[in-house]
Amino acid sequence: MSKNPKEESPDTIPARAWKTLIILSLLATMAMYAETMLVPAIPDLIKDFHISYSVSSWILTTYLLAGAIMTPIAGKMSDIYGKKKILLVIVVIYTVGVSLGGFVTNIYEMLAVRVIQGIGMSMFPIAFGMIREQFPIKKLAIGQGIITSMFAGGAVIGLVAGGHLIQNYGWQSTFFSIIPIAIALIVIIKRFIHVDEVHPQWKSEGQTGPDIKPKSGIDIQGAVTLAVSVTAFLMALTFVETGDSVSSSTMIGLVVIGIVYLILFAIIEKRSKYPLVDLKILLNKTILPSNILIMIVGMSMFMVFQTIPVLIRSPVPLGFGADPVATTNVQLPFALVLLIFGPTSGFIISKLGSTKPIIVGSIISAIGFASLFMYHSTEFMISASLAILSTGLSLTNVGAMNVIMVATPKQNVGVSLGMSTLIRIIGASVGPAMAGMFMQTHKTSLPGIVGTFPTPDSYNMIFLIATIVSIASIGLAIFLSRSVSKTAVHIK
Repeated sequence: MSKNPKEESPDTIPARAWKTLIILSLLATMAMYAETMLVPAIPDLIKDFHISYSVSSWILTTYLLAGAIMTPIAGKMSDIYGKKKILLVIVVIYTVGVSLGGFVTNIYEMLAVRVIQGIGMSMFPIAFGMIREQFPIKKLAIGQGIITSMFAGGAVIGLVAGGHLIQNYGWQSTFFSIIPIAIALIVIIKRFIHVDEVHPQWKSEGQTGPDIKPKSGIDIQGAVTLAVSVTAFLMALTFVETGDSVSSSTMIGLVVIGIVYLILFAIIEKRSKYPLVDLKILLNKTILPSNILIMIVGMSMFMVFQTIPVLIRSPVPLGFGADPVATTNVQLPFALVLLIFGPTSGFIISKLGSTKPIIVGSIISAIGFASLFMYHSTEFMISASLAILSTGLSLTNVGAMNVIMVATPKQNVGVSLGMSTLIRIIGASVGPAMAGMFMQTHKTSLPGIVGTFPTPDSYNMIFLIATIVSIASIGLAIFLSRSVSKTAVHIK
């Protein structure tokens, strides 16, 4: 019998999936646009709020922590109440957060607003879950790559627009510019996204159906203990400043609190009927190394966002003495390569599988950070090193996320992607906190200039640590390649 031409091939991407992907990509663009617009303003916020370099890292870290805690909760809620409904609620909360951002007058108000904005980060595991439902298995990496490229597109727009807005209108204008975009996306999502249809290939593999119902219930105890643990560890980094007895005692106390609450979190998750983090899924020999690689990617990206603006805008000879627009230009290659290489990574992975590109991406990332460590004395070399780094991070991120999406059973995809986003955000939280710690502990003053600034040693330490972590990720990528099941050919 001849095949009905109107029938969808198992590997066909339906039109509704493309429409959903476009809308969700615009959401990714907006979020990254919002974040990168603020990046060139970090030195201005340090000055306006009269805060230290380590405290300034919390402008990024608070946002990330709120996202880290909320993402698995949102993933679970999307499994229970529906992805579109929870996505809309979260985007509304995010819109409120960015609307308030331009009115803050001190660091405490800024951190409170950043918490509200951070809740909005939990929209992304839901978005990836929508893509996972509507795309065929072998084409998931394409959808992943396109969303990744739109993150990068938002970063490009945000850096360019942010530098000019900050220089001409002040950092407050970066928040105001986002409000109409966020409102428009709420209307578009409500009107045009439909997620009740699942791609036939997932149905044929028994991954969905009326007999499969997500577990209900949300692990509030787990969320609270995890929040306390991660916050305590990151606050400990903030107190590594002067080396005096008070700071040292406080730091040790925070580390102890972090360890105790981390143990409590593990106990709660093991006993919980509806765990925030499903340890069986998390400890899967394929999913765990993928999540660690994603965490390293998050740490690397936000370490760059925290460090480079300070380096570029610090006065000569400790920096380049440049303005916000010049800061944007130095970082632009990082975002442009992500924009180009995001979809390219998706197509490469859809053809070659995930594990080989992950290994290559880890190697390229290590080369990028090593180059930053050795050659950051000129703006051109910094830009070139960031472009190399961006290429590697793109390959690693898309490949690792593809492994996780394919390896996770359909009924657990919401909580699994929530866990993955949580782990990546924890890594992203560590990045600026660690960079802020080194900049705060290695600083000096210059004659005739008010204030203190990070010394060259601080940047050397930041880039050296990042290089070591990137080299370690190569071994992890090789281990992942060997751990992938021989039967999971669409992963390999």
